Amino acid sequence: MTQIGHEAGIILKSPRELEQMREAGWVVAVVLEEVAKKVRPGVTTAELDDVAANEVRKRGAVASFKGYRGFPASICTSVNEEVVHGIPGNRVLKEGDIISLDFGAQLNGFHGDAAMTVGVGRISPEAQRIIDATRGALEVGIAAARIGARLGDVSAAIQSHAEDRGFSVVREYVGHGIGRQLHEDPQVPNFGIAGEGPVLQKGMTMALEPMLNAGVWRTRVAEDKWTVITADGKLSAHFEHTIAIDDNGPQILTQL
Repeated sequence: MTQIGHEAGIILKSPRELEQMREAGWVVAVVLEEVAKKVRPGVTTAELDDVAANEVRKRGAVASFKGYRGFPASICTSVNEEVVHGIPGNRVLKEGDIISLDFGAQLNGFHGDAAMTVGVGRISPEAQRIIDATRGALEVGIAAARIGARLGDVSAAIQSHAEDRGFSVVREYVGHGIGRQLHEDPQVPNFGIAGEGPVLQKGMTMALEPMLNAGVWRTRVAEDKWTVITADGKLSAHFEHTIAIDDNGPQILTQL
């Protein structure tokens, strides 16, 4: 989910608040891991949604996306040319597909949000290359998110990594602040100019989520009014982590 509301962003004020966000992030990481294990040819995206719904319930948390602005499922499943916000349903995964899994959870008043793109069986070298490039773009973006840096430093790092590898960066959908609300300020574009934007402060929590396309960066929305698709029908990949900015550098809250 990448739509931004108008809620003010928060800065965590205590170690306990950070721990609560980490607990929500841990649930997200576990659920995504369990869903990814089920990805194989012949599985439907609705079956993956069932896994997400069951796993989050077992851990006493709530799926952040379910019902958010009317979204009907617990997880977003976006296949091949689908960028984000894919609605799980009867689509059967085939050998060679790639699928982006985007999931958020709320626990004890805080949200975590993360995404990954995985292959279905054996995938093409092109598909593997865009997956690797998108994961790498997230990694360099996280590395740039340090106290005293500018938000544009994060955005520029992501964009440079993507474009140096021949991929375009989606511009209509961006990362976001996160905390007590799923989507908070600031918006975190995956493109920008180093040295520009607000200064990053200790305690800021953000969801960085590069979306890279194999072709043009432009997208369109499908008839279901949710699923975002590349304008030229070429592949797209998506990775995301929720992070907290700390004295020791960025902390990833949505990993095991």
